[in-house]
Amino acid sequence: MRKQIRVTNVTLQWHLHPFINGFIHHHFCPCRITLTLFSDNTSLISIIKHIYLTPLLISLQVHNHCNQFIVTDMSFAKENEFLTEIGIEPRNFGSFVNGSWKGSGSIVSSVNPANNKPIAEVVEASSQDYEEGMQACFDASKIWMQLPAPKRGEIVRQIGDALRAKLEYLGRLLSIEMGKILPEGIGEVQEVIDMCDFAVGLSRQLNGSVIPSERPNHMMLEMWNPLGIVGVITAFNFPCAVLGWNACIALVCGNCVVWKGAPTTPLITIAMTKLIGEVLEKNKLPAAIFTSFCGGAEIGQAIAKDTRIPLVSFTGSSKVGLSVQQTVSQRFGKCLLELSGNNALIIMDDADVKLAVRSVLFAAVGTAGQRCTTCRRLLVHETVYDSVVDQLLEAYKQVKIGDPLEKGTLLGPLHTRTSRENFEKGIKVIKSQGGKILTGGSVIESEGNFVQPTIVEISPSADVVKEELFGPVLYVLKFKTFEEAVQINNSVPQGLSSSIFTRSPEVIFKWIGPQGSDCGIVNVNIPTNGAEIGGAFGGEKGTGGGREAGSDSWKQYMRRSTCTINYGSELPLAQGINFG
Repeated sequence: MRKQIRVTNVTLQWHLHPFINGFIHHHFCPCRITLTLFSDNTSLISIIKHIYLTPLLISLQVHNHCNQFIVTDMSFAKENEFLTEIGIEPRNFGSFVNGSWKGSGSIVSSVNPANNKPIAEVVEASSQDYEEGMQACFDASKIWMQLPAPKRGEIVRQIGDALRAKLEYLGRLLSIEMGKILPEGIGEVQEVIDMCDFAVGLSRQLNGSVIPSERPNHMMLEMWNPLGIVGVITAFNFPCAVLGWNACIALVCGNCVVWKGAPTTPLITIAMTKLIGEVLEKNKLPAAIFTSFCGGAEIGQAIAKDTRIPLVSFTGSSKVGLSVQQTVSQRFGKCLLELSGNNALIIMDDADVKLAVRSVLFAAVGTAGQRCTTCRRLLVHETVYDSVVDQLLEAYKQVKIGDPLEKGTLLGPLHTRTSRENFEKGIKVIKSQGGKILTGGSVIESEGNFVQPTIVEISPSADVVKEELFGPVLYVLKFKTFEEAVQINNSVPQGLSSSIFTRSPEVIFKWIGPQGSDCGIVNVNIPTNGAEIGGAFGGEKGTGGGREAGSDSWKQYMRRSTCTINYGSELPLAQGINFG
């Protein structure tokens, strides 16, 4: 949005150059600045452009080759003015490098998926920005790892407080930039705050083991030390929660963090980084402890190849994740992968059907089906199949689709136009493989990327069922026995989340046992999504095998050393070996 407004005249004197003392006739307001230079010195003009205009990222017009400049600022649409409360401007630098914001890469627009209108612009990171930032981060890691873990926990506590103070603003930004409904946007930021709280306690519990030695006057113990730098590459669907799972733990473990947010959610990357940077500055710590870049594949590839980064956490598709893993493995680095999910929810014949249907609605429709834990396959026992499907179709009729900021909305837009196109292509493939559309199946004609929540009746053997269609599409499959349901659950390449609805203790313990679900998340009588932070989050097979957030996930962010200490005067050898 551009405005032209005439304002009061002000005359300024600027010391712009050791050899030039130029006078500037200055018409100023937030939207328009006119500069008249009382000098015909062309070098002064270039200095004005460089010193005054570039940091503000505003447009410049030169009239009739005279030394008068008309500067027109981009301003927010009224509904987006709240973004200034979290440090977002109409145009922003996208690299946080050693405490400074800069960028010399491409200029991109962040777009609201509800109307496909630009929110703000970002100058992405270049390779040069990356290298400068990484060198500063590497230097800062030597300082940060020497700080006692509880002191590091105190910094993370302050980060949590900083996020808590801006919770509503950050949640609103998440909604307009990613497209998820406002309660989910606020909930995602709350998840990062919860991770900060968790990490504070963890900072006093990074314990190693003391191990009995078979040798006299010897003891063995484990030491856990920081890795140095952890690279975190996050996806658009949870643009800040996944950062929290990784960064909060990595920081208290003594690691610096380099973060590359998703290319389509750069504003949340900038807003989160600014709050973290302010905490570091307030505590007189190197800002490069937390370094972030907005950018595309080039920056992600640089992180994967960088030998200064011992651990790379990547969230995204299985295809890209495999490429990242191969690149990191070639340099003997470690990878933590959170990739695709194709999650099944099983409803047994003794299930509480009303509870199950409510769970399926959230699991399949929440975040417009764009969670990695979204329920994509609903397996229903044949004796309750018709009842479940009828109740589910009725529940889908009640789903309000629309503006994610509007109260009562349950289904917002897909994140991009490409996502909407993929939905359309996916529906065609489903129909070609015998799928019957029970409800939905179409895009909604509007400015935004809205589609109908869709239920499909299809055979478990259809190839499309084994693929992840990232949208609100639910496959309904019929089964006869528990063993058949488990076989269908485990038949896909992915292994993230799963759930069963039953009242039978026997079925429950079979389900969570070695002959049950092969997923990393195995639930009973709750949805496949909405995981708590206290448990380790992650999956098996094509989901990548990584574990983040709670439990003992912290061990992945540290280097374990086994130490044997001889406090005697003899040298007995293990296994009773006598050597001379």
